Amino acid sequence: MEVLNDIAFQLDMDTLLARLHIDKESEDAKDIQHLVDHVAPLAKPKAVYEVSYIQYKDCDTVNIGGVTFTSRVLRVNLDKIERVFPYIATCGSELEKIVAATDDFMRRFWLDTVKEMALEAGRKYLSNYLKRKYALGQMSKMSPGAGSQDLWPIEQQKQLFSIFGNVENLIGVKLTDSFLMIPNKSVSGIYFPTEIRFESCQLCPRKECPARRAPYDKNLLEAKYL
Repeated sequence: MEVLNDIAFQLDMDTLLARLHIDKESEDAKDIQHLVDHVAPLAKPKAVYEVSYIQYKDCDTVNIGGVTFTSRVLRVNLDKIERVFPYIATCGSELEKIVAATDDFMRRFWLDTVKEMALEAGRKYLSNYLKRKYALGQMSKMSPGAGSQDLWPIEQQKQLFSIFGNVENLIGVKLTDSFLMIPNKSVSGIYFPTEIRFESCQLCPRKECPARRAPYDKNLLEAKYL
């Protein structure tokens, strides 16, 4: 297991304003700049990962490092793979505390977007780090609860977290009774090497999803996973 807790984060103001749909010359932009000047230096994205080996596979289950997961899609994606990288990444509890301390709705929304960008920085760093350290080519990932519920049930966050022990002590992420993560801008899952890139979105028919990264592919679902 390795904890990455020294991840650099430089917030790009132009990108932030574009995401918030705010004009650079507006009064809001000045307020956001003041906010960023205060909170950006406090942002500490973090990640933890483990190098795990697949011990056995069944029809709809796969045992990774002694932990059994139930997901037909996960099992098929790992069919010819022996080594995988379970991970958890987060924007950091530092930003979570700042958000919790304000009751201004607009500031909370701005801060939430900063948290999202910090998380993206952490996840990108982790991905590049794994590729460099373990000489990996293209990777894909799956996360419990991503896409349709039946792809990989969110309840299996519990099994994923069990790989790392006390995640809150490691990187400040806590799993709730409903299997959501705090800070809310945190992600978990399994990275695995692949020749053909996979996104859970490809198997999810849900429309108008703001987080969609790939179009729904019914033919892929029927040909490979059913």
